[in-house]
Amino acid sequence: MLRKLPLLLLAILFISSAAEAQRPYRILIKDGHVIDAKNNINEKMDVAIQEGKIVRVAKNIDTALAVQVVDAAGMYVTPGLIDLHAHVFYGFDPDSYLSGGTVAVLPDQSTFRSGVTTVVDAGGAGWRSFPTFKKNIIDVSKTRVLSLLNIVGEGMRGIEKYEQNVSDMDAKKTAEVALANKNDVVGFKVAHFTGSEWTPISRGVEAGKLANMPVMIDLNTLFISIEELFTKYLRPGDIYTHTFIQSSRGVVEPIVDLKTKKFKPFVLEAQRKGIIFDVGFGGGSFNFNQALPALKAGFYPNTMGTDLHQGSVNGAMKDQLNVLSIFMAMGMKFPDMIKASTWTPAQVIKREELGNLSEGSLADVAVLSIRDGNFGFRDVAGNRFDGKQKIDCELTIRDGKIVYDLNAIAGLINQSK
Repeated sequence: MLRKLPLLLLAILFISSAAEAQRPYRILIKDGHVIDAKNNINEKMDVAIQEGKIVRVAKNIDTALAVQVVDAAGMYVTPGLIDLHAHVFYGFDPDSYLSGGTVAVLPDQSTFRSGVTTVVDAGGAGWRSFPTFKKNIIDVSKTRVLSLLNIVGEGMRGIEKYEQNVSDMDAKKTAEVALANKNDVVGFKVAHFTGSEWTPISRGVEAGKLANMPVMIDLNTLFISIEELFTKYLRPGDIYTHTFIQSSRGVVEPIVDLKTKKFKPFVLEAQRKGIIFDVGFGGGSFNFNQALPALKAGFYPNTMGTDLHQGSVNGAMKDQLNVLSIFMAMGMKFPDMIKASTWTPAQVIKREELGNLSEGSLADVAVLSIRDGNFGFRDVAGNRFDGKQKIDCELTIRDGKIVYDLNAIAGLINQSK
């Protein structure tokens, strides 16, 4: 087959291969402002990549040493973002909700264009359905897909039919499947239970103790006190999602009192004791009337999970960078948001090889820009909030390969000797 190729093409291929062999860096991200919370970097630096790893972070790295140069001048270079709360167990069964159903999204369609290189599916699969999730989604996606295993064996197949079935909440079997799949499972999820009993939460925490993994709690009931949840059930490192929810149906206790408009101080105390508070914006779980008083009181989310699914990607949420843009408009500092989207979630799921740009770490990188202008943001109730800046993803690198390049800032392969 090679003999049929034009001689010029063969020559180009030969020169390109020779160029790669002679240069120590496959990709050099040049002149960007690096933000890496793990290594306390917040300044202009260059980042060099070779064989899927970060090999050097330094000032003024010579472009002649790289096969390909990314011009990141005026942009921010961060670790690949981690979305701690997504629903990517997509399938073709319209009756299976977020466990092999059409309400979930395919990860690669929604991640790289937002600088996200890792998503954590939050409870779509239970111990019964995990093998299907692994085969159909985890093993075939370019995005790194991890799982918070649902305490319900059937996963999120349907709130009324499956997720109220306490008899299918088996802590031991759930933990066993998690431990047998430690490369893919990073914790557990309790969600959508509408009753007044604590059994689902108790069994989720029990699974967490058996496997030494965190548990994410998604409340769907007003019968449970969040103060009691924080003080009596959750452990340091466990996650409370939909932090800024103010349901129109009043089904979850909010963190800001609806009558006094005051932030509840026990929430901040729970955070100080180690409970992780995730945004979990979604299609119905973020309200400015909760977020603004909380931030004013000095309470900020630990992680910036999106609750990504078909009902949120075209609504107020959109994507992780839109969520970050909203929090930036409300006053959260950009480096703090990047930490909450990279190093903190990596620590929460105990995957500290992710979320940083340390030399030798996996080369998952996002190159972001901030646009100035007049922008409008909404919460799930339709309230509007104005902002002066918006974050865009310019380029994403996953495992040392460019997978998204919005404005062609990656240069041509350097073929000169």
